[in-house]
Amino acid sequence: MGLKEAAIYLDNQFNTYYAGQTVNGRIEYVFDSPKKVRGVHVKFKGEAHTEWSESKQEEDAEGKTQSTDTLHTGNEEYFQISYYLLGSSSGNEIEIPAGKQVYNFTCALPPVLPSSFEGQYGFVRYTVKVTLDRPWKFDQETKMAFTVINALDLNLNPSYREPIHFQMEKTFCCFCCASPPLSVDVRAPVSGYCPGQVIPITIDIENKSNVQLHLVKVFLRKVVTYRATSPSTVTKKAKDVILTIQEGPAPAGSTKHWNITMEVPPIPPSNLVNCNIIDLDYDLKVECVVPTTHINMKDRKYITIGTVPLVGMAGQAVPQPSAPMMPSDGQTSPTQPAVLPVTPGQPAQPGNMAGGGWALPGQPAQPPPYQSLYPTLTEPVYKVSPYEARTIQDRGESDAMAIAGPPRFAPFYPTYAAVQPPPLPQ
Repeated sequence: MGLKEAAIYLDNQFNTYYAGQTVNGRIEYVFDSPKKVRGVHVKFKGEAHTEWSESKQEEDAEGKTQSTDTLHTGNEEYFQISYYLLGSSSGNEIEIPAGKQVYNFTCALPPVLPSSFEGQYGFVRYTVKVTLDRPWKFDQETKMAFTVINALDLNLNPSYREPIHFQMEKTFCCFCCASPPLSVDVRAPVSGYCPGQVIPITIDIENKSNVQLHLVKVFLRKVVTYRATSPSTVTKKAKDVILTIQEGPAPAGSTKHWNITMEVPPIPPSNLVNCNIIDLDYDLKVECVVPTTHINMKDRKYITIGTVPLVGMAGQAVPQPSAPMMPSDGQTSPTQPAVLPVTPGQPAQPGNMAGGGWALPGQPAQPPPYQSLYPTLTEPVYKVSPYEARTIQDRGESDAMAIAGPPRFAPFYPTYAAVQPPPLPQ
């Protein structure tokens, strides 16, 4: 026996940090008898991984169909920091007394990191693993995942203020004469939103045709491109519908005006800047459903999900952030980050981790790095994502490893329910 309990605690309630901030935490062990160890070791890791398998049917020499499975994988490591909290790999054995023992650890996150992401065929994930290094015996490991956010400020790129506008028109041919058109106009005020915000959408229909428009469906979709590099370079695209809203019908000869809203759930910010094996985009797709003898009209336009909402309505001055503007082609060069430079929060003093260093409920310990730029902006509320990890155990890690925190890790993202997007231009 020996070890009765092992628990990892980080210094904010949501285990959520911005790139460049400092993660402070502790491991608490409870031993029922003294333990001989080489030491206690901590390892922080940030990485992206993609993985899926494809099966191929091929005929062999005898004409039998053989199925071969290929596992496609990709990997990218952002940082790995490891050190001993007690003892060393080569030092003498240390006896840890029975009872509760607490060891503090700290890690300054690099300033340039992609946001945490959990997807169907890949992830960007940040973990801390604490190991009780025992001579001649299996090590006892405890692992926990935490969220890292790379701030995507929608105010830094003027294109995010551009409205979204769909114009769709269709004429129906019946007995060789074309009917007057069915016109559908769908608008949203801007093309950049944050989780928690409501996207206001207006739909205007002028149906001069002799065919009923059954439904207008609006989808918010996540479009992910996963890249694998082994055994060869291949990509896989996955499109998921996050939300669907529909209105209808618009009978032949009618005019309709509908206002609908979509609330953005806690989803990861667009782009996954700095990750080269996963691309993340969002789009709005509009589909107009007509009788089955005709073809539905469809169109899609990109939408950006950020971590800092647009502030200042049209005509008001927007604070000029100190970060350089993003190039208009949307590509970031090393000298022109699309995200804000970050000043790490003050690390909590290891001596008072149990007290002053811990965050108030409902608040991450360190305010978001951009908060001082926008004094009128409310603090975000961090909410758990609907997308969770199947497991945070890596290949080659022991099944005996304890997972700290919830059994299935899901990242937290900042939400801004209180911040209204700018109105539609009149």
